[in-house]
Amino acid sequence: MDSLRVIEEWPVTTAAAAVVRKDGSVAGTAGPQRHPFRLASVTKPLTAYAVLVAVEEGALELDDPAGPEGSTVRHLLAHTSGLAFDEHRAMAAPGTRRLYSNAGFDVLSETLEQATGIPFAQYAAEAVFQPLGMADTWIDAAGRSPAGAGGVSTAADLALFAAELQAPRLLDPSTLAEATTVQFPGLNGVLPGYGHQKPNDWGLGFDIRDHKSPHWTGTSSSPGTFGHFGQSGTFLWVDPAAGAACVVLTDRDFGPWAAERWTPFTDGVLKELG
Repeated sequence: MDSLRVIEEWPVTTAAAAVVRKDGSVAGTAGPQRHPFRLASVTKPLTAYAVLVAVEEGALELDDPAGPEGSTVRHLLAHTSGLAFDEHRAMAAPGTRRLYSNAGFDVLSETLEQATGIPFAQYAAEAVFQPLGMADTWIDAAGRSPAGAGGVSTAADLALFAAELQAPRLLDPSTLAEATTVQFPGLNGVLPGYGHQKPNDWGLGFDIRDHKSPHWTGTSSSPGTFGHFGQSGTFLWVDPAAGAACVVLTDRDFGPWAAERWTPFTDGVLKELG
């Protein structure tokens, strides 16, 4: 795909991209597909998927208590537990505000470990990465907020995950549909890097585009587009209306350079997809 070649002009040392169609076929790639990149918050959809697998296995339930009093696994996945961004400190009552929280994903990993008796990084590998063939993906358990931002992966591996998000094999389709449906609708909040959003809609571990503006996806992205971006200059989106997903990984932290380039990049990909 010619639209992917624009990453060669970005002010980064290394970048890789892949576009995956709904049938799992790779529509195009650019850059080194096996180069490992820090995912930062693109880790969160991987963590969410591991939690959803645990839910289907019966190890825990979405509405099990977890986190601050009154909070549940569902609240933590949807950033409505009330926990602060990077502190285990309640800032609001559960379900009343959309407070994006790395700390909430730390609690999720602890909850999963308690429910399964398996260390989180090991469970994620055994439940998600290995079954999908993501041989070059892992969670850095020694890092800060491993479940929220400790992932390392490649464009080739995340392309496999992008295919799973369009035609799930590890989850029942109804579970993925719930995860990509707005949870606690109508809540306002800040989308990191893009400011206050009214409403700031999220699913279970996935940012849902809806009509957010500004946003890291394209101006032509459908409202049903879901995914995540990371402060390490990474993103993954799935646009059901386009029948495709896109992965972009870079080695430069998010900043104005990314906000200026990501939206026209996505618009170019969607235009080429037709």
